[in-house]
Amino acid sequence: MATVDLAPPRTRPRTAEENLERALADRVDGEVRFDAGSRATYAVDSSNYRQVPIGVVVPRTIDAGVEALAVCREHDVPVLSRGGGTSLAGQCCNAAVVIDWSKYCTRIVSVDEDARTCVVEPGIKLDDLNAALPGRLIFGPKPATHVSCTLGGMIGNNSCGSTAQTFGKVADNVRRLEVLTYDGLRMWVGPTSEQEYATIQAEGGRRAEIYRGLRAIAADHAALVAERFPDIPRRVSGYNLDDLLPGPNADGTGLDLARALVGSESTLVTVLHAELDLVVEARHTALVVLGFDDIVASARCVDTILPHRPHFLECIDRVIVEFQRFRGVHPRAMAAMPEGQSWLMVQIRDDDPARVAVRTEALTADLREHGPSILTVTDPAEQAELFSIRESALAVSARDPRTGQDNYEGWEDAALPTARLADYLAEWVALLEEYGYSEGTAIYGHFGHGCIHTRIPFELGSTAGVAAYRSFMERSADLCVKYGGSLSGEHGDGQSRGELLERMYGPELVAAFESVKALLDPRNRMNPGKVVHPFRLDEHLQIGPDYDPAEPASAFSYPSDDGRFTRAVERCIGVGRCRRTEGEVMCPSYRATGEEHHSTRGRARLLWEMLRGHEDSPITDGWRSTEVRDALDLCLACKGCLSDCPVNVDMATYKAEFLHHHYGGRQWRRPRSHLSMGWLPALARLASPVAPLVNRIMSSRAAGLLKRAGGIDERRAIPAFATPRFTHWFRERGSRGSGERGEVLLWPDTFTEFLHPRAGADAVRVLEAAGFTVRVPEQELCCGLTWVTTGQLDVAARVLGRTLDALAPAVGDGMPIVGLEPSCTAVFTDDAPNLLPGPRADAIAAATTTLGRLLAECAPDWAPPGLAGREVMVQQHCHQHATGGYGAETDVLRRAGAEVEVLDSGCCGLAGNFGFEQGHYEVSVACGEAVLLPRVRGADAGTAVIADGFSCRTQIDQLTERRGDHLASLLASGLPDDEFLPWPS
Repeated sequence: MATVDLAPPRTRPRTAEENLERALADRVDGEVRFDAGSRATYAVDSSNYRQVPIGVVVPRTIDAGVEALAVCREHDVPVLSRGGGTSLAGQCCNAAVVIDWSKYCTRIVSVDEDARTCVVEPGIKLDDLNAALPGRLIFGPKPATHVSCTLGGMIGNNSCGSTAQTFGKVADNVRRLEVLTYDGLRMWVGPTSEQEYATIQAEGGRRAEIYRGLRAIAADHAALVAERFPDIPRRVSGYNLDDLLPGPNADGTGLDLARALVGSESTLVTVLHAELDLVVEARHTALVVLGFDDIVASARCVDTILPHRPHFLECIDRVIVEFQRFRGVHPRAMAAMPEGQSWLMVQIRDDDPARVAVRTEALTADLREHGPSILTVTDPAEQAELFSIRESALAVSARDPRTGQDNYEGWEDAALPTARLADYLAEWVALLEEYGYSEGTAIYGHFGHGCIHTRIPFELGSTAGVAAYRSFMERSADLCVKYGGSLSGEHGDGQSRGELLERMYGPELVAAFESVKALLDPRNRMNPGKVVHPFRLDEHLQIGPDYDPAEPASAFSYPSDDGRFTRAVERCIGVGRCRRTEGEVMCPSYRATGEEHHSTRGRARLLWEMLRGHEDSPITDGWRSTEVRDALDLCLACKGCLSDCPVNVDMATYKAEFLHHHYGGRQWRRPRSHLSMGWLPALARLASPVAPLVNRIMSSRAAGLLKRAGGIDERRAIPAFATPRFTHWFRERGSRGSGERGEVLLWPDTFTEFLHPRAGADAVRVLEAAGFTVRVPEQELCCGLTWVTTGQLDVAARVLGRTLDALAPAVGDGMPIVGLEPSCTAVFTDDAPNLLPGPRADAIAAATTTLGRLLAECAPDWAPPGLAGREVMVQQHCHQHATGGYGAETDVLRRAGAEVEVLDSGCCGLAGNFGFEQGHYEVSVACGEAVLLPRVRGADAGTAVIADGFSCRTQIDQLTERRGDHLASLLASGLPDDEFLPWPS
């Protein structure tokens, strides 16, 4: 007789990581993420290194972060406290539990205007803090990553930036810190008098042990500290033992544990709160740009400039300028640069404009005998544009645009005494030449503090190349020490330079650093392997000898990336500009969610992990990856990153490429919205003959069912189809222009043709009034936009190919193609040469222009009537921002006398199909509510609201009481009436 096993089924025992994840989820008020996508997203920072974390915790409160660390302590796992993740020395990636403070712990706890102090949480971004402070108060140090770096990260790195010339490092501006040790001691630390020290010792316990031990370590090594710590303002390497020594004053306040912990890179404590000193920046400025024959000559002039008390004193070399000129960025600033091969940028700042002028003249007079070419600029906008050359140096130098060679950090942060800076550089440049690195190496930095930043064309993809990298780093370190410098002057040691600290400090002081680590973190669980007991500088490399990524065939051609999708994805260097919270366009979904994997950087990292192909990668299923799909789902394909990202990551294109492959061979798995809105041009042609019926249905009770069937959010109203279509109206009316300025082909995009033909008709009237004859295509054509954005690239290529063929005769005759819908115009100028490379696409890209640009360039003496004194508010379409900007349109309006404001509002949030799709409504509305919609609601009734994108107008129409108009309609508003206009204005 058979027996029946009634015992409960055996279950697989949970792993240690699963137990940890469950404990964190049960006890921590926050987001606990051990999924493959999150681990991949946080595996790298902005350095050469990569380590996949155990998991990620995003605490909602400071106390939740404290609890997360308690759980990690109980499970004996390492912890990395992380800010903006822009570190260049590898200190922000580790095989640990990453605590990311930057999403929720971003509060200003208090501000004391009189004392000029504030208390903040560690996740607040520097620009956000400074924007929120009252009056003219700011936090002084300002790294180039100020839009994205967090105060916690700045404290971890002891950040500086250009303004440290005046305000000092972060350590010089931190008053107190609330910190947490791995073993659970939570305390406020700062300057400690002898009386306070005695009180701490009397209380006993762990705090007393730490203070007593640190004081003893510092006292035992005081002579070595005095001998071997470089006496320069930018000594950032190692731990700040000098801040643990008793002070010379009566109360002995030299022991300052807050200052001592700044720059410890999450290896000693977790920072919970910071009390910061604030400053007021003088109002008036002048910028003096000095051109020299070479980098050594510019360095020799530094000590002549310093007595003039510059607010900052920065350097860029010829490679930075050559790269930017080749890429065509900052053209006006480039044209203004004085002659030279190396440049110093000196800002004089004062509250008295007369003193600025006097000090500037004294500076330039003092420098003339040194022979530099000199440019003095007093206009603030021109100064900002010139200084943007310097601020973008890190990202611009990441890849040589002429050769495609990648440049890397590593030896990018040495700081020298200014008196010895030139001699060091002369010898170090010779070292570059010896190793074959000189041609592509970019040199820049904070020369007023002797700090040199570089990016170097190391060859990290081979064993020999990595060996050369190690050798070069070691010899550079020895050279830096020879001239009395610090291995790091701002970016910290991390993994890049931790191994080299003994060359700078000697074994005794390195042992002292290890003693500090053992005292504060005896189990070595705080960001292990960085600064002390470091990993080797040539292990855990992102790109190393074993790097062998997949090289899949792609639909797009990626002409700027060697024709390789992999190479395109490698563009991202993690600088984090996509994590800014206001200004420009990039990245709207990150601004709405605060999620790292919704930033351009996070998505690029996931794609990189997908292609990496190593067995240790969390992303293992290639194009079928659900983690990558989900991260890309909230990408609005706004193309903002194409222009706003300093390395021109084009996530809209990468998303289309991914969707093309992800759903390749399984179209039935696509979201329903890809069929309803991806095929909008075809559906519009079917609906147009029966437009009144379709419109009635879409406004009836049946609309909800149809929306659900089409993957459309029920809260969205479906735009009505217009009657008649634009081209039908045009052919019935006929062309009327004089043609004195020639013929133009007006492109009837799907949105103008079927949904808003009045914009097309108004464009015809404007063009004719300006002296053009208007033509439209004889055939029914489409640019393929909706198929591109939904990743249906085979269909897009066929549709676009037919259009290129049909337009070839007009293009060949030199006829401009005028686009009204910016996203469709961008298909011609940007997507077409990428999807269908060749002469046809290149020709149509060159021929395509916008209405405003055509009028500005080909009819500069024509001005639309009736706009004098009219206030105009403009929502610039993201694709136009990315592929050409709105400058010409603004010029046309101002020439007509209008008062124009182009909103710095980012993406409207609708973004074609995105805002209509189920699951996107909240993010879509949040994007619009950030700036655009409140500004539209608050505008005067007489202010014209201009939005050339159909999506932008729809978002405004559906979420405000106002209506958005196309530029063409505003320009036509003062023209005589046209009896052939069947649609209301």
